[in-house]
Amino acid sequence: MGMIGVISAAWVALPVPAEEIPIPLLGVRLIGLIQPTFLLLVAVFAGVNLTHGVGLSASFAEALASNNEQPFLALKPQIIPGIIGGVAGCIVISTLSSMWQSSLPTEFVLKGEELLKGTPLLTRILYGGITEEIMTRWGLMTSLVWVAWRVFQKGQGTPHAVYFVVAIGVSALVFGALHLPLAFVLSPQITPSLVTYIILGNSLFGLIAGYLYWRWGLESAIIAHMMFHILVAGINSIQSRV
Repeated sequence: MGMIGVISAAWVALPVPAEEIPIPLLGVRLIGLIQPTFLLLVAVFAGVNLTHGVGLSASFAEALASNNEQPFLALKPQIIPGIIGGVAGCIVISTLSSMWQSSLPTEFVLKGEELLKGTPLLTRILYGGITEEIMTRWGLMTSLVWVAWRVFQKGQGTPHAVYFVVAIGVSALVFGALHLPLAFVLSPQITPSLVTYIILGNSLFGLIAGYLYWRWGLESAIIAHMMFHILVAGINSIQSRV
């Protein structure tokens, strides 16, 4: 499932002139697929082996893997929390963006808009909604909880809630920081305001997705991330017509 998102990223139109790239554009696209593929493999391996030990789950995927005849029954409890999380994330990020935009480098804003237009909505839904959630929540957040549980509880009993809270926070910050390289490509001017905006904005959504994963399962975080991109695309479409 995660590889579908990785492959879909090949259709992103980079807002960088071809003459500024030292190798052919096809080579750039292929190289760009290597890192997320590796991270995805590591995340899937970690999640599959560690989630049940700490009480986390991806119930819909587990139902599919076990040939359950009614896998959507496992998904049903996650749908409403996921939708609410996506709406809340859209409101929070949109508000932050409107407040912060005037302090961001102009070139970053313009190229960011260009990148958004050049990224198919399907790619945003598949890569952001599925691939990033598998890597960040299923892989990283699960691993952080598991390490804390093994170190401080010797792997005994139910992990304390504080481990999940810390793991949600750390994985959200990492999720935010991983968006910095792209921001630096878009803007030659790196400012404290830009760095703060990228990390804070993505981390805020990471907190929402992490909480959903903890309380309802991985699919609720995936639904929220998908819903976020759909709502943002809808808002941008409306604004472009005004």
